[in-house]
Parts: sequence; structure tokens; C-alpha cells
Amino acid sequence: MGGGAVALAMALIVQKYGGTSVGDVDKIQGVAARVARYKKDGHHVAVVVSAMSGETNRLMSLGQQIGGEKPLPRELDVLLSSGEQVTIALLSMALTKLGLTAKSFLGDQIEVRTDSAHGKARIERMDTQKLRDCLELGTVPVVAGFQGVNAHGDITTLGRGGSDTSAVALAAALQADECEICTDVDGVYTADPRIINNARRLGQVTFEEMLELASLGSKVLHPRSVEFAGRYLVPLRVLSTFEDGPGTLITMEMDNMEQAVVSGIAHALDEAKITVSGVPDIPGIASKILGPIGRKNIEVDMILQNTGADGLTDFTFTVKRQDFADALTTLESVATAIDAREVNGDDAIAKVSIVGVGMRSHAGVATRMFDALAAENINIQMISTSEIKISVVVAERYMELAVRALHAEFGLQEDN
Repeated sequence: MGGGAVALAMALIVQKYGGTSVGDVDKIQGVAARVARYKKDGHHVAVVVSAMSGETNRLMSLGQQIGGEKPLPRELDVLLSSGEQVTIALLSMALTKLGLTAKSFLGDQIEVRTDSAHGKARIERMDTQKLRDCLELGTVPVVAGFQGVNAHGDITTLGRGGSDTSAVALAAALQADECEICTDVDGVYTADPRIINNARRLGQVTFEEMLELASLGSKVLHPRSVEFAGRYLVPLRVLSTFEDGPGTLITMEMDNMEQAVVSGIAHALDEAKITVSGVPDIPGIASKILGPIGRKNIEVDMILQNTGADGLTDFTFTVKRQDFADALTTLESVATAIDAREVNGDDAIAKVSIVGVGMRSHAGVATRMFDALAAENINIQMISTSEIKISVVVAERYMELAVRALHAEFGLQEDN
């Protein structure tokens, strides 16, 4: 087809364009031309857009200049949601200029109903009647992503990855044939191409694998949108806005498809490690350590507990690097209360993970991973596993070396 993306005949497609795709007037006109090609090929298209690149950060800065570090959540949502209003109007104008009929919609106009958690609202339902009426008339509905409205009529925003989530929710509600996430990369790769120059673009990946990759550091899609797509079985396709190609299809696992042992390598540099040493090894001690952390809304990821012969244990866990200082401060009083020997931390770590549904049916994957890292003299500080992933914590300076070693070990390179 004209967009170089899908081979669906007369399909209903929801397309989402992120901030870099609509970063200026020329790019918005390019998006309009791309949508026009889909329409020319006979498809029904609904479009979801983000604010122009950098606009949400600019608005946030304005809000903080007046409202302080934490502006009023309700008013901040009103402010931040204005970025998408600009984009939907400009794109609708650009589509009209190309001879198409287009109509822009804010989140409250089609009633994307959410809860009242300003800044991180969750979609509860969506009224699609106005959009269906548009599509039946051949009109392209252009919908503001990232936003909705609560039961009180207040504007809400969905937080990080909100426009992706908006697009997937819209595709689910419309029962679309496919939801395309159009961005500045041409698909999902076996590893970050900036680190692995021969990383291979994946033709297809399962919801389960993509959710793990997104959660473990891959920046292509936000975990919330992948989780939503998997729950409602919405086929997702990651495509480049700026060049033709098939992209990567994210869908259900196919029983007759031979799965690679490992599909991809993910890494995260936003991690920090905290160890509470010399803790009494008694029931409830983990709760006494992690309870105060949780009450601070600090998310804990990997946990390791080592018990010694002296009846004491060392309790280690990881948090996001942005929460590191707050977590250490919180634990100072906790350590005194539980009679711990000391608290120390390290914010120069990285998490490296291998992901693949094929790991379920292949033994010895962990051994291969650990051997490959050992061959490069990379020390493993922590390990976490699930059915389809193994994550390790290593010193930050070894992150790129670890990714390269594992990418080679599992034969993920393009010329494989």
C-alpha cells in the first residue's frame, strides 16, 4: 500500500503519531500526506496525535515557574492538555488542504472517560459514536492523545506513554484491524541500534515479549499501551513515520511459529541499588524495610536477601535512580528502628535483560547468559528471572559490553 506498512484490504486503521513525527509544520504536512495515501488505498483511518516535540516539557516548565515544583494537579492537566489541541487543529487543516475531510476532537469531546487521578489517569471507557459517524462519512477523525475527562467534567492526562495508550484504547473501542504506532524508528530491534550497529529489526514479537522489553528499558513503546493492547487483543504495529517499511507487528503468540530462544536484549541505566546490612533474620523484616519505601510511592524492582550463619541477613533491592536519595533518607530511621548494621547504596549500576518466549522450552539459557558475561569479566550483582526473561544488575561501566556479549551469544545480529 501507499504507506508501505500493511497489506490489509479495506481496513480500519488507527494511527498514532508522536511528538517527533509532528515536530513542526513540515512534518505535520508529511503526516497528512501519509494519511492521504492510506485513504487513497481505500482504508478508513482514525488518527491520534501527541503534542509537538518539546511542547509538553515547555508547558510543564511554565506551570512550575508559577505553581512551584508541584503545581495544582487539576490545573496542570488543563495546561498540559493544550499541547495536543494545537496539533489536532494543524493536522486537520493539513488534511483538508490535501482535499480530505477531517475533524479534530479533544478528549472530552468524544468523552474519553477516565478516573480522577490527575497526571496518571486511567481510561475507563470511550464513547466512539462521533468517531464512527465520521468514519462512515469518509471523514478522518483526528483525536488528541494523552487526555480524557473524569466524571466531574475535569480534564485529565494519562501520564507517560499516554498517547500510545489513547491510540490502543481507541483501536479497541472501534474494533480496528490494526493500531499503528508511527514514530522515529522503523520497528522493534533485537537491541538498541545505538549500541549494537548490526541489531536486527524484528518482523513480529508477542505482546508478552514486548511488555517485558518495554518494562525493562526498551523505549519504543510504553508498557501501559502494550498491556492494554494485549488485554484487548489489538494488533500493534511499530512503524517509521518518515520511511516506508513493514515495521514490527506485535500480536498473540502463534503456536505454529518456531520461536527464537531469545528475541531481544533490553537495558536500563535509570537504576540504583540499596543494601541494608546486618538485619535480624526474623519474620516481617522485609515489610519493615520496604513498607516505608512503598509509602513514599517509591517503586521497588529487584530484591535479594542473603542470610548468614550469625542469624543476620543483608537485604538488597533496586529503585529508580531518581528515587535513590529519597529512599536512602527514608531508610536511615528504619535502620535504627530495626537495629541494622548499616545502609549503603550504589547508583552507578545498570540492568541488562534477555527476553524471549522461546526460553520456556529451552534449558540452559541462564547458564549461557552467565557464561557469556563471565567471559568478559563482568560481575553479576543481582539476578531476577521469570518464564520469559532473565535480568542481571551489573556495574554501569559494563552495560554496553554486556549487551554486546549477550547479543552475540544468542545470535541476534542482522547477518545471522
